[in-house]
Amino acid sequence: MKAKNCLIFGGTGQIGRNLIRKLAKNNYKVTVITRNAHTKGNFIKTQANAGYIDIVEANPFDEKEINLLLAKADICINLIGILFEKGKKNSFNNIHANFPMILAKLCHQNKINQFIHVSALGIDKAVDSKYAISKLTGERNVFRHFNKSVILRPSVVYSVDDNFSTTFMTLLNRLPIFPLYYNGNTRFSPIHCSDMTDIIYNIINNNINSKIIECVGPEILSFREILTILLNSIGKKRFFLPFPLFVAKITAKIFELMPNPLLTTDQLTLLKYDNVISKNYATNSSIGVPAKKFFKIEVEKYSYMWREGGQFSKKTNL
Repeated sequence: MKAKNCLIFGGTGQIGRNLIRKLAKNNYKVTVITRNAHTKGNFIKTQANAGYIDIVEANPFDEKEINLLLAKADICINLIGILFEKGKKNSFNNIHANFPMILAKLCHQNKINQFIHVSALGIDKAVDSKYAISKLTGERNVFRHFNKSVILRPSVVYSVDDNFSTTFMTLLNRLPIFPLYYNGNTRFSPIHCSDMTDIIYNIINNNINSKIIECVGPEILSFREILTILLNSIGKKRFFLPFPLFVAKITAKIFELMPNPLLTTDQLTLLKYDNVISKNYATNSSIGVPAKKFFKIEVEKYSYMWREGGQFSKKTNL
């Protein structure tokens, strides 16, 4: 049987790298679009045997260029997303709303078998967040131009390569007092990256279309509980200090002056809302792919890098 061709945007991120390995291992050919093949292409090529991965340097907003690539593809997957804005080109509206619309339109023109677009969980209620509004607009644009699309709404995706657990462990390692926003009560259903790629692979394998699917881990944890797990995992004791909202907004505005802000005012707004299933859509469990990995157990596997002694603190069986 001829191997299907998958065109992936955002293949250099944590989900993309894991997904590429899974697809190539199961006889799918993968084309990864990147803006700079010289900095990331060599690493991506090591994720599978020769002949299964092709790296293409392209401008994802160049419709003619992308159209030529989609003409050779069976499946298109969009993993591109940003957590904060950097100028007009890297704005929420451009990345989360306009770009998915372009892809959906071109997928329709090229009669692509499947278009899988990764959005975010909990965006329905966050009507005062620019991030959430742009994600919702992107979803509507996708279905408007290609109604057979699958939209995935994951909770926080974590792994050794993430910007979530690793960032917080770094901060918890360095800060004697850690700020708690909204008393740390916001709830999450963190999902491990490998569970997330299992979901995507299942959707491709079973040719699932025309759905919004909420993707969550096997447990619900408050923000305070997540931080406590991370603290215990790195062997630290820290004092949690609840921040009044007006103080939190001031600190967020200061953080926004950094090239890669730890917190923005828009992210602070998002933290008001729980990041758990809404019960209004299908879930990864309802399509037969329940998440298997628990946050505490998985974090323990790589948290040794933030403990005293680093890798030498790692437990080994001698």
